[in-house]
Amino acid sequence: MHLKTFRPSFFLIVTIVLSCFVGTGIAKDMKMVGNTTNAEHTEPSVTPLRVGVVGLVHTHVHWILGRDKIGDIEIVGIVEPNRDLAQEYSTRHGYSMDIVFDTLEEMVSAAKPEAVTAFNTIYDHLEVVQFCAPRGIHVMVEKPLAVSLEHAKKMSSLAKKHQIQLLTNYETSWYGSNYEAKDRLMKGSIGDLRRIIFHTGHPGPIEIGCNPEFLEWLTDPKLNGGGALTDFGCYGANLATWLMKGVHPEKVYCTTQQLKPERYPKVEDDATIILTYPKVQVIIQASWNWSHNRKDMEIYGTTGYIICKDGSHMEILEKESDGPFDVVAPPLSKGIDDPFALLQKVVKENYQLNAYDVSSLENNMVVMQILEAAKHSARTAKTVEWEKFFKE
Repeated sequence: MHLKTFRPSFFLIVTIVLSCFVGTGIAKDMKMVGNTTNAEHTEPSVTPLRVGVVGLVHTHVHWILGRDKIGDIEIVGIVEPNRDLAQEYSTRHGYSMDIVFDTLEEMVSAAKPEAVTAFNTIYDHLEVVQFCAPRGIHVMVEKPLAVSLEHAKKMSSLAKKHQIQLLTNYETSWYGSNYEAKDRLMKGSIGDLRRIIFHTGHPGPIEIGCNPEFLEWLTDPKLNGGGALTDFGCYGANLATWLMKGVHPEKVYCTTQQLKPERYPKVEDDATIILTYPKVQVIIQASWNWSHNRKDMEIYGTTGYIICKDGSHMEILEKESDGPFDVVAPPLSKGIDDPFALLQKVVKENYQLNAYDVSSLENNMVVMQILEAAKHSARTAKTVEWEKFFKE
């Protein structure tokens, strides 16, 4: 088996902001906030997790390559057949080329990782799980879980059969504002939940300066599962499933557009997904046509609202007569405040995720169902009724 990779160059993690322009500018696709700043960490008394990095194609890989040596994980191997790309990142991040291998088989045989993080194309997530699961190697993939529901079902089956952890990483999983919002919502501070609106995306991968090698798979419907719908629709589906405690919608409607077909001829660059629950409506606006980078959330209840402007800044209204007020959300607890710290705790310390946690397999299987229903709705211009569509 030989995992395919493509040469990326998309963002660079730097304490608070992850850069998206490799060597040219500041990140606009993935902005991190203070609650994930690694410089604040102290050396924990934990057993380091031996981690293999599969692929350098997904440029979220800078998140782990540029991470401070906290002591909770150790990168023992990297799979990347593109030696020039591997050398470029080696120079930037300081890892030895001695730990770089052409194939997953070679890396596993030589480095013996306990877990791998998949930074390859979304299509290749299945191949990683097919290789690792029978060998008892745990897997964390970048969002979304899979390129399709068919792939996701195979991955889930393998993970359960071989009893490995299969986690999905989203940037928004580490936003303190999202957890503060859920806590206030559960306490009833804005009344009964009625509506959630997500705005996710940026001006477009070409517009923000992504390099041709990264665009090659990001804008390929086979390798990425679509365009903006897959790339940014998954965020809202993930958080909605979390906030709704795993309850799936009754109906899914989606409309997509190619506002820039000359730039993105193979995929949609704009998608709006509407999820209908018994007493709640969720609207996910996923786009490569925003004026700016954004991943924000608005939650409306019967008596007020919570707006998560970014990872930490919030605007809250609990009583209209009192008006809104600003809140800065507290950071997440150390040890569960970034994906790799969480991976270590889950694998080495038997840390148990809460039901339908944002990183969990159960949550992300619902996400894949939502995306599958949304794609069908967009193709047919019809509303998908959940129970009928997934009756098999």
